[in-house]
Amino acid sequence: MTKIGIASDHAGYEMKEFLVGYLGAMGYEVLDFGTDSPESVDYPDFAHPLAEAVEQGEVTWGVGLCGSGEGMAMTLNKHQGIRAGLCWDPEIATLIRRHNNANVIVFPARFITNDEAVQMLDAFFAAEFEGGRHERRVAKIPVPAKEQTPAEK
Repeated sequence: MTKIGIASDHAGYEMKEFLVGYLGAMGYEVLDFGTDSPESVDYPDFAHPLAEAVEQGEVTWGVGLCGSGEGMAMTLNKHQGIRAGLCWDPEIATLIRRHNNANVIVFPARFITNDEAVQMLDAFFAAEFEGGRHERRVAKIPVPAKEQTPAEK
């Protein structure tokens, strides 16, 4: 069974709760990283554990939500093993999988409906990475390791 991680701040809480139910009904196992209420919280507190779970292979895919989606996406993408894409429509959800090999989809919960989120999730999960010319580009995304100077060794 495919395991999906999901995380939100307060602005994405209601949509997250809806998506947890939807994903469960679709046969996915869902690991919910919170938040657990609509009370104000800081999105990085939930984005970082989600990113770590994706990087460590604890979940196959991640779903992040916040008001604009931007804060969640920025935080997730600080992790070297994360390729999170902010989505506004199903075509973008498809393209971030096909061209960028995204492993996390991010939603702007204040600007889309639950139905739109479902359409994008379905498109995201249905798409496959195309590889080819995109593989070279995706390989260049992580920040290269910096060589240590003799003083740092």
